[in-house]
Formats: sequence, structure tokens, C-alpha cells
Amino acid sequence: MTRLMIVVDRDRDWAPYYPSTDVMTFDQYVQLSGNNSQRVRVINLCQSARYLSRGYYCSLLAEARGHNVVPSVMTLNDLRRKDLFSLELQELDPGVVHWLDEAATAEPAPEGGRETVRQVKVRTFFGKAEHEALKPVARVLFERFPCPILEVVFRYRKTWQIESMKPASPADLTESEQDVFAGALDRFSSALWRKPRSRRQFRYDLAMLVDPDEKLPPSDAKALQYFIKAGKKLGIHVEPITRKDYMRLPEYDGLFIRETTSIDHHTYRFARKAEAEGMVVIDDPVSILRCTNKVFLADLLKNNKVPTPRTLILSKDQKDGVEQAIEHLGYPMVVKIPDGAFSRGVMRAENEQQLKEALKTLFRQSALVLAQEYLYTDYDWRIGVLGGRAIFACKYYMVKGHWQIYSHGDNQQFDSGDFDTLPTYEVPRNVIQAALNATRLIGNGLYGVDIKQSGNRVAVIEVNDNPNIDAGVEDRFLGGELYTLVMQEFLSRMEARRRA
Repeated sequence: MTRLMIVVDRDRDWAPYYPSTDVMTFDQYVQLSGNNSQRVRVINLCQSARYLSRGYYCSLLAEARGHNVVPSVMTLNDLRRKDLFSLELQELDPGVVHWLDEAATAEPAPEGGRETVRQVKVRTFFGKAEHEALKPVARVLFERFPCPILEVVFRYRKTWQIESMKPASPADLTESEQDVFAGALDRFSSALWRKPRSRRQFRYDLAMLVDPDEKLPPSDAKALQYFIKAGKKLGIHVEPITRKDYMRLPEYDGLFIRETTSIDHHTYRFARKAEAEGMVVIDDPVSILRCTNKVFLADLLKNNKVPTPRTLILSKDQKDGVEQAIEHLGYPMVVKIPDGAFSRGVMRAENEQQLKEALKTLFRQSALVLAQEYLYTDYDWRIGVLGGRAIFACKYYMVKGHWQIYSHGDNQQFDSGDFDTLPTYEVPRNVIQAALNATRLIGNGLYGVDIKQSGNRVAVIEVNDNPNIDAGVEDRFLGGELYTLVMQEFLSRMEARRRA
């Protein structure tokens, strides 16, 4: 389990807040000795973070002891480099600029200058701000420069810019700021004063990243509960987290992403951070990178002789793209953007006019588009692969009267076709083998391989990281055993990581 330590300069710095056994002075932390095998998170609230100050030494000692500390020594060093934290505020949020205009105070220009200087000084707390308008800025700054309390000075020079940033301590705060800080610390430290004692019975902590508002999540609410239940049986505390919990990742032994992934997205940042922290993560950032871009995937599969539909990569500036597609693929054909999901960004062309219209539409979203021969089948195979072995198999049938397994309508409505779930031993051997061959090129995580089968021909359509596992669908044959298989994989990897 993770132990939390909050380090302050003196006991009186914590006087306005609830007493906690997790709070200690800098001198107590210096003298601390303990079990190096226990994971420790340190929140450094010392008043000064100058080079060789108490705050600096607190972070330095924490890193030497293998403790995860906020702020890190790197963050403290970066805060002294003004060139690293310039931020174009107008591009971030118009509300921020308006608030700064209203809150600015004027000061005489230095060295007898004629113009006055307009500036605003605020403090942020674990990515939170006292003023609603500043919350977008506070969140971005905390992700870039993770620091519990950050004092930020904004100055106007033709545009609003960040003039300086430095760490602050609880002793610096006003009464209203103390309330904001206490709430932010409470959320950041996983409800510090109300942490459930039942967690202590578990050997490992696993963060499960979800988005409660996602329309088509990889796992529905019932499946998420089955993962939690399966983990509990194996001694793993599975805790759902959201994108707001980014800085809490080091509290856990592993990360399980159950939110639709993308490269330019917080899911990829979560995977990168978890891997950097030495955590077990599924899906890992390399898998996300390789799976979410269909251009990369198509080239990878082709070069490694994995059977796929005939495929062309078309460029927005390619003059003969339409002619090349017609000559090599014929009609009908499918065109798709590289990073679509759940059948979005995929169009079918029956003739040249439809092809030109489809390419025009998709090139607005991407500089490259995939054109692929259309293979008609009543269903697509979905083979679930984990750690190099097939763990589930489904037939996803096309939506009635439609050519895809998902049909997206207006107002974000969608329909999906029927399905059959089979034991993997009943799936044709060449289908399973194609799935395993494809995933070996990606990594050793959890994948869903979409395959079309027409007679003896097998063609891999794509490999999906973070595949669907929904209650009553992918688990229809194995039931709870499917969730146990996933949790057992996490358990074996976390145990191997701990032994290393």
C-alpha cells in the first residue's frame, strides 16, 4: 500500500487544518528511516524551494529514498526557467483574459518609465484555483509543473503573460485560500482524512481510468463492477479514476485504461506517466500509438505479411489518388480516417462520385486517408487477445440494412448489430492464428482483433487496443472468469515488477 507523507517546515504551519498522522516536519522527515519496499508519496509543503533550501532538500531526499514527491526536483528547477512556462493565455480561454483585465492592478513602471505595469498575482492549489475563471489555467499549469501550491504572477505586455511562478506553503495563505487548499489537498490525496481502512487488506492497488460521461465506453458500468469484484478476490484494490486524478497515479501499482484511447488525448498521457512511474499499464503507450493510427497499422501488417484487405494510403495532395484507388481496389471500396473508432470516420464508395465526396469529407480531418477493398461478410470476428493468448471470441453482426456493425445517426444516436460469443476453441484455427500474428507486432497487452472471413480467406481489418468488454456480450461464454483472467494478468505482472 502507498503511505502518504505531508512535509511542512514547522508544526504551526499545519495549525489551521485537521490534525493528521500523515503530517510531519522537515526535520522529522530528514531523520526518517523505514522499509524501502513500501511505496511512499510525499507532498512537500515547505515554505522555500530555493536551491539548497529546506524545500529543495525535501524533494531531493525523497527522490534519493525512492519516494514519489510533489514537487519533484526537476519541477523546482524548471520553475526557475522563465522560458519554460510562457503561455499564450488568449489561446487557452477567453474567460481568463477577461478576468485578468478586471482583476489587474497598476504599478509604476520600473526605472522611471512612463507606462504603468498591469499585473495580477494568484495562487493555485493542486491544479485548482479560488477564482472560477482561472481553473483552466490552473489545471494546465499543474499538469506541466506539478506543485501543491503555486504562486503565479501575470503581467500585461501587449498580451497577458506569465511573469513568474514559484512554490508557496500553507503558511502563506489567506483564510479563504486555506479553504480552497484544504479541499484540493483532500481530493488530490484520495480523501486523506477519510481513507477507507478496508483498503489495507489488499496487496496491490490498481487504478481503472474511466469516463462516466462517455457515450460508447469500452466497458459498461456492470462490467466495471465485475472487474472490481474479480480484483478483490485476488487481493487487488481496483479503484475507478477519471482524468482529474492524473497526479495521483503514483499511488497505484498499475493502470487499467477503460476509456476510449487516442494519441492527442489524456488517455495517452496517463499511459505515458504510468509507464514512467514504473507501473504496470494496460494498454501501454506503445500499443496505443500503434493501434490508434490505422495508417501505421496497415503498413505494419502488410510489411509483416499478415493477411489484410487490399489497402492504399492516399495523401491529400496526391493528384491521382482517385484513379489509383479505382485501379487497385475497384468498387465498392471503403475509405477511412486513420484514428476513427466505433465505425466513425469510415465511408463506403460505390462509384467515382461517392469516392470523391468521401475523400473530400475525410481529408478535412486528416492529411492521409486509407482506401481499402470492401469485403462483404454477415459478421466480423472479434478475437480478444491478452498477453499473447486468445481469451474471448465474438461474432459482431452488421446492423440490419447497414454494412457496418455500428450505425451512427443524428443527435449522437447509434445502433449496433447482434452478436454471438463463442469459446475460442470453436473458432477456425486460421482466424485465431491471424489474430495472434497481428498482436505480436503490437505488444503484449490487451487487444481486440477485427477479422473478416470469406471462405478460406481471412483478412485482419484492424487491431484495437483497449477492446470492448461489456457485461452480457464478450463475457457471455466465460462469465466472471473473463474478468478474473484480466485481473490475474495484472497480478502476475505486478508481482514480477515487485520482485525485480
